[in-house]
Amino acid sequence: MERIVIHSDLNNFYASVERKLHPELLGVPVAVGGDEEARKGIILAKSEEAKRCGVKTGEPIWQAKRKCPGLVVVPPHFKEYMKYSRLARAIYAEYTDLIEPYGIDECWLDVTHSTKIFPKFEGMYVGEGENRHFAPAYLTFLGDTLRERVKAELGITVSVGVSFNKVFAKLGSDLKKPDGTTAIPFTDFKTKIYPLPVSDLLFVGRATAEKLKRRGIATIGALANAPEGMLHSLLGKAGDTLVKYARGLDDEEVRPMGESGELKSIGNSL
Repeated sequence: MERIVIHSDLNNFYASVERKLHPELLGVPVAVGGDEEARKGIILAKSEEAKRCGVKTGEPIWQAKRKCPGLVVVPPHFKEYMKYSRLARAIYAEYTDLIEPYGIDECWLDVTHSTKIFPKFEGMYVGEGENRHFAPAYLTFLGDTLRERVKAELGITVSVGVSFNKVFAKLGSDLKKPDGTTAIPFTDFKTKIYPLPVSDLLFVGRATAEKLKRRGIATIGALANAPEGMLHSLLGKAGDTLVKYARGLDDEEVRPMGESGELKSIGNSL
């Protein structure tokens, strides 16, 4: 059975929660930073306004302030971040018990068998018989339902990807930030995915992307259509996995909280 997998990504999460705690920060460039006096003065997170000024996670606070003179830097409040993370997951849990966290601000959800819990929607499917698939508009509707609930109830935004596997759902949530929904349906995933840079594919780290580009593989489509055995000779088993993902053959299940292991980037392991 075709699956419906949603990936949710709470936008600029630390900075967004800080604005909930300090409404006067709304509309100004904000960053969450470590203790400068303890020599941990680096940027941990930043708002969209700070991002547009070129502020980057991990850079020294003094450097960020030079880029963005109006930058307001606040200390982290991790208990509050955990609180909002749990609140978001509580919303997701009203739709499915298959929720797999990916860090504090991201989750996968498998809602394949819980679509009746969502509001009614006409035209769930396109096609007939073996060619029947979930309609792109329906996938977008499911993502929008969750996204709007999080925004209305928690006051923070989330980007959502909806697809038939975890890898493409995660990729979709990265395409419209902040506060957007991207559906990548089975019916035309190649049209949406294949022109994208290979580095957009989950688990392709910087080093792997460079290796692939040196072999003329710059897009996900080129990766999917690479000659059999080429990626294995270049990257070993990791290469076989990446080709599988690029072709839409990811069949990894969404594992409930407590069962999922640590996910690592293939690119960082090579």
